[in-house]
Amino acid sequence: HGIPFIGEEGNLLTEMLRAMQLTREEVFITNILKCRLPDNRNPHVDEIHACRDYLHRQIALINPKMIITFGQVSAQTLLATTDTIENLRGKIHQFQHKPLITVYHPNYMLRSPIEKSKTWHDLQFALEAFKRHQ
Repeated sequence: HGIPFIGEEGNLLTEMLRAMQLTREEVFITNILKCRLPDNRNPHVDEIHACRDYLHRQIALINPKMIITFGQVSAQTLLATTDTIENLRGKIHQFQHKPLITVYHPNYMLRSPIEKSKTWHDLQFALEAFKRHQ
């Protein structure tokens, strides 16, 4: 479809945004890679490197007030770390001088519904950080 986050995970993302009093039309959503991988697998390092410069330019052009990464791959890519999402959550990081917050990927929450409460707290944390950085 050429649209990031579709289907059940897309519906969950839409609800997550709604919890932050946002709509999809008010945010810019993109993926680390600019193509869909077979079987929706995680990207390999060389695939991330191939798209990294484009992604960085895209973010610079959009000039967001805040960045929220959904999932470990996007968090690790933008923060240039191998740290786990569990260790990255609940903190305000920086990317291109913008606040960056990490939350679980919607697909992970669909597989692990017990983690939804952690994500709810992360989204509230992101919303408060957003209000402070406006």
